[in-house]
Amino acid sequence: MRSTTFAAALMLAGLAAAPALQAEEKAGQWPEGAEAYIISPKDGAKVKSPVTVVFGLKGLGVAPAGVDKPHTGHHHLLIDTDVPTGEALDEPLPADEHHKHFGGGQTETTVELTPGKHTLQLIMGDANHIPHNPPVVSKKITITVVK
Repeated sequence: MRSTTFAAALMLAGLAAAPALQAEEKAGQWPEGAEAYIISPKDGAKVKSPVTVVFGLKGLGVAPAGVDKPHTGHHHLLIDTDVPTGEALDEPLPADEHHKHFGGGQTETTVELTPGKHTLQLIMGDANHIPHNPPVVSKKITITVVK
């Protein structure tokens, strides 16, 4: 009887704490140590177009756009542009030739790039393509596309 009462108290305490945890997770906070990175190509690589870019992610999961699940998001590939700053981080990431969305939960892509130097960087977005706070971004890499 005593262990049943203790177990019930623990369960109720857990239920009482759950809304607070969900509110914190909904606020867009990533787990500490979350990291996005580019597996391939490597920084400084010389490649031919089309270029296959493989995404890496540590400390959180991938979920398609529109899926609002705690500690998940989806990749956005920034090509020849910088990570948004300031108030732009509160808005959905644009979708254009410099901002590629992978709202299906994809973890790699193939992109056509002109010959020359290009920069690539990942930024994670939530269910609505909005970067989390703080944003999870990869290191910016530079590649050279050769003919």
